[in-house]
Amino acid sequence: MNGSVTIGEAARATGVSAKMIRYYEETGLLPPARRTEAGYRVYGEEDLHTLRFVRRARDLGFSVEDIAGLLALWQDRGRASAQVKAMALQHVGDLRLRIAELEAMARTLTTLADHCSGDSRPDCPILDDLAADRVPIARRSKRATPLS
Repeated sequence: MNGSVTIGEAARATGVSAKMIRYYEETGLLPPARRTEAGYRVYGEEDLHTLRFVRRARDLGFSVEDIAGLLALWQDRGRASAQVKAMALQHVGDLRLRIAELEAMARTLTTLADHCSGDSRPDCPILDDLAADRVPIARRSKRATPLS
């Protein structure tokens, strides 16, 4: 695309919704858009490139805060690639932890479903487990969660 595009055109060109484009502007991931005399946002090629970068980073599960750091590194041509690699490997560790937590949840739900008769009777081990007085998973120590 040459020149400037509207927010709708930017959304179509990058796969980032107009709502998210406005959000990325509000959070500082994207610089404030230039405005037409009528007040409409317009975006240039550099903005579209940044939006594609942000979308890809989001697709890989990076947080908005991490993306801000990655954008700063991307824009700093004097940066050491070691910084980027360290961020990526930290994210891989975080993803593996989340995967382990999700697998544990799936195992628990499978076990509960296996113990549920699934018939017309009202007793249900799944609901009983949900109603049990337990410490929420989010409050447990991270050390208690398997890493692999």
